Amino acid sequence: MLEDWLKSSRHTVVFTGAGMSTESGLPDFRSSNNGLWRKKDPSQIASTKALNENVKEFIEFYRERVLGVKEFGPHQGHYILAKWEQEGIIRSIITQNVDGFHQEAGSTRVAELHGTLQKLHCQKCGKEYSSENYVNKDYYCECGGVLRPNIVLFGEVLPQDAFQLAMEETEKADLFIVLGSSLSVTPANQFPLIAKGSGAKLVIVNMEPTPFDKFADQMIHDKKIGELLTELDQKIQ
Repeated sequence: MLEDWLKSSRHTVVFTGAGMSTESGLPDFRSSNNGLWRKKDPSQIASTKALNENVKEFIEFYRERVLGVKEFGPHQGHYILAKWEQEGIIRSIITQNVDGFHQEAGSTRVAELHGTLQKLHCQKCGKEYSSENYVNKDYYCECGGVLRPNIVLFGEVLPQDAFQLAMEETEKADLFIVLGSSLSVTPANQFPLIAKGSGAKLVIVNMEPTPFDKFADQMIHDKKIGELLTELDQKIQ
């Protein structure tokens, strides 16, 4: 089914979540067994309040996350999506992930709804820096402001450019494929429903059931993303 839809679709959009990253070995920072969230309350530490009032703890937490991302990289699935973009099989990727692995693999049309850990900016003047500054324990801008990752913290709105691109692509889609998202985080989880409402076929690939499975035209719960994309790539060439 999915193979045929991929071949006939004129505008396929892919939506990726934590399951895409965990196949690279990156821990899901939201999962209950992961040390980062187990030791910290995310709404307290990953927030604008912490950035303003508890800078040391904020920086320690995000340096750990930046170092974690640098230990890993894209897997085969990321590379196949990048190849499919070049071949015109997919048009764009909407992602909830902040690891930057899609771009590292070569994808160019990526809407990063929650930002990226690959870049930092000064909270005071806005100047951009590489995340290497955190690796090197360099936490302050030339102007004296605190450097923070380019991600969406609790209490912040989604980046307007990414949200706009995601909305435009979703409304154009005739095939919308969810890869590795539990679809539990709003407002990001509304895009599959918007796509479905605009007439797209909806495919959900996730190890666990999601709240939106009832709206899907096809669900795949028994395959890893990299494995599935490899199989599909061989079939549609």
